[in-house]
Amino acid sequence: GDDGDADNLLDFVEAELKRRRFAKVIRLEVPAEASPRLVRQLVEMLRIKPEDVDLLQGLVDFRSLYEIADLPRPDLRQQPWTPVTPPRLADRTQSIFSLIREGDILVHHPYESFGDSAERFIAQAATDPHVLAIKQTIYRTSRDSPFVQHLIRAAELGKQVACLVEVRARFDEGRNVNLAQTLEKAGVHVAYGVVGLKTHCKAALVVRREKDGIRTYAHLGTGNYNPSTANLYTDLGLLTCDPQITADVVDLFNQLTGRSRKNDYRRLLVAPTGMKKTFMDLVARESLIAREHAAGLSPVGGRIIAKMNALEDAAVTNALYKASQAGVQIDLIVRGFCCLRPGVPGLSDNIRVTSVVGRFLEHSRVFHFGAGKADPLDGEWFLGSADWMYRNLEQRVEAIVPVADPEARRRLKRIFDVMLADRRNAWRLLPDGRYARLPAPRDAAPDSPEILGTFETLMR
Repeated sequence: GDDGDADNLLDFVEAELKRRRFAKVIRLEVPAEASPRLVRQLVEMLRIKPEDVDLLQGLVDFRSLYEIADLPRPDLRQQPWTPVTPPRLADRTQSIFSLIREGDILVHHPYESFGDSAERFIAQAATDPHVLAIKQTIYRTSRDSPFVQHLIRAAELGKQVACLVEVRARFDEGRNVNLAQTLEKAGVHVAYGVVGLKTHCKAALVVRREKDGIRTYAHLGTGNYNPSTANLYTDLGLLTCDPQITADVVDLFNQLTGRSRKNDYRRLLVAPTGMKKTFMDLVARESLIAREHAAGLSPVGGRIIAKMNALEDAAVTNALYKASQAGVQIDLIVRGFCCLRPGVPGLSDNIRVTSVVGRFLEHSRVFHFGAGKADPLDGEWFLGSADWMYRNLEQRVEAIVPVADPEARRRLKRIFDVMLADRRNAWRLLPDGRYARLPAPRDAAPDSPEILGTFETLMR
């Protein structure tokens, strides 16, 4: 049964963690100038092959740089940034649920406070007497996670609490096993996801009894429920009580806890079931719009803007190449590695790839498709947890949510506009795989994104 699978998975991960300390060495990293005789001795002693040795230029362990970063030199540090309370959530006299009922709320971390939004959502749900149930996914969280304490408090108050803990989250396996056991002891229903798939989606659900019946609320985000990284990573979250979206989140949790095998959703894009096909269909539709525009049948051409951590999926890459050849204008904001080559004549002339690297680690995933509309705000907008990588689209449970609220769309568009205008923190990927800085226009204003860059602009 499902409980047996969960117990087996937990036992398996615990056993692997114990074995890890005594596991075979698979790779040896040494400085390029290391003594060949000493390296040979290590290879023999560790029982590995010479080809398992990596010669590294520079530092072998970058963690040693923390000693420099921790020096008491405030004059060399950036001024600390204190996230602001999201304006829509500034009224502390009202419950967060009444504020969400007034309309969807988009929050942008770390510019806006994670504690005053995502954490407040779960904290208020835990003690609200009208809340019947709370469900949440945890992929990575902080060592002393307030979310865990809130879920335990809710369970102690008699609410139905379920938490999906991904015990196979790389590097966090041990912490997540302990977290799962702590929650189980407190009476929280802990699930471990779908067999064979990692659960990477960022979702929380609150079920509340109200005057006009039962209402559900959801938080869907691009980043982990981790207060520590929320101060360092740029992420987006959407708080909503849209009945179609929250019904989808209910179905998603039922799938994750083994109570449903549902594969079709109303509004959410969920991997590995329908997300990839939907993205491919959306890219194909933009290609059709571009061809119709070229034939004089459509007043607007095809347009795609997508922001993610990495792009590697071969099928999506080929679809983007075809879209470029059809005339679709494509801007990709990819912080990490990108397996697509932009600007190659005849292949990707209409694709531009930008990597923005600076004060915060760009982590949010946002997608825009023009849909043949003259105003980008009338096109389609999405945010969520998935990069365009094979593992995200085919091997993980991921969730992407459409953004319908006009103000939320306006804010997403501004983020794109700023990042694409950036000439301080942005690097452009060249057709040969190298990255280059783009010069700022000579007439750029001192307070423009071109001069200030993404982070300084969005912090203003």
